[in-house]
Amino acid sequence: MMNFFLETIQVLLLSIWYNVESFIHLFVPFKKKNISGEVVLITGAGSGIGRLMAQEFAALDTVLVLWDINQDGIKETARLAKQSGAKKVYSYLCDCSDRNEVYRMADQVKREAGDVSILVNNAGIVTGKKFMDAPDSLIEKTVEVNSMAHFWTYKAFLPAMIANNHGHLVSIASSAGLIGVNGLADYCASKFAAVGFAESVGLELLATGKDGVKTTIVCPYFINTGMFDGCQTKWPTLLPILDPQYVAKKIINAVLTDQVYLLLPRSMYFIAALKNILPMKQGIVLGQYLGAFNLMDTFRGHSKKQE
Repeated sequence: MMNFFLETIQVLLLSIWYNVESFIHLFVPFKKKNISGEVVLITGAGSGIGRLMAQEFAALDTVLVLWDINQDGIKETARLAKQSGAKKVYSYLCDCSDRNEVYRMADQVKREAGDVSILVNNAGIVTGKKFMDAPDSLIEKTVEVNSMAHFWTYKAFLPAMIANNHGHLVSIASSAGLIGVNGLADYCASKFAAVGFAESVGLELLATGKDGVKTTIVCPYFINTGMFDGCQTKWPTLLPILDPQYVAKKIINAVLTDQVYLLLPRSMYFIAALKNILPMKQGIVLGQYLGAFNLMDTFRGHSKKQE
């Protein structure tokens, strides 16, 4: 009984402190860590957010490792990264959905660039089809690229981070990994999996005392990269289609400040919280109000474009 009382008091006091700390940081920014010389691997680096993140990381004096299935895309990203100040840039063709290829390329990266200390799982695809209209092969590919690839890259690069108790795991997920969206069943499932996987491994690391290996989970609304071309937002002020450069900068800032969850735009924090506390019928009404039932009606997109 005494243990219950003492632990309850401890939890209450820590809860008060952490809330005060969070309030203070609304006005006082978190200190940014120095990642100069770190080896940063970005999947899906050949275009979109992947390319922009590469340029942002390059400006911080890092060694970049770029993976993509598009040779021309990663060549251009490598050129831009060198212009932006990267210490060194390594580029590899790699299909992240192929486990054996991930392991093979990971071994090559370790030999040529050294141990990866910041892993950014960014590669992603979307079919944009209703569940019953989506071919089985595309559903499988969506899950393989958006979810399973994270398992294989973690298996390949996490051991060195654990050994050094130093590193950062970045999952570029989606707001569709927090809230289901009409017309995105396979995509939502893959992104929910990505979020759950990153959260769970992050907790494993904390439970085993490896608190030097950080996790950042990024859940943005639609980004104007071409992946969701044609999609329109009902209320642009509340839920705008996001500018890619803005998103890339916010992701880098989240990494530098060890921010665990990054939801974009900020209104997503409130919307995601409401989902978990509102009655189901009220949640559906809110979803209709926000346009969640019609987001994909005008979708064109690109089935193999990086997010």
